[in-house]
Amino acid sequence: MAKKKKTKKEDPKVHDELKGFKMEINSFGEINSSFPIDKINEFLNKNVEDKKLKDRDDLDDVKKTKK
Repeated sequence: MAKKKKTKKEDPKVHDELKGFKMEINSFGEINSSFPIDKINEFLNKNVEDKKLKDRDDLDDVKKTKK
């Protein structure tokens, strides 16, 4: 049987603010991250729209004050 060639793992394309972000799951099922959770949540709040809250009329004022 022929040997399989090993391919180099390429780093995925990421947003500039998330350069160096790595996430792993260890043998105990614990999630290890290279960034603190607070920084990840701040990035997501700024760049991702919440699908559950997008149709609420009472949150329009909050969205306008954030930007």
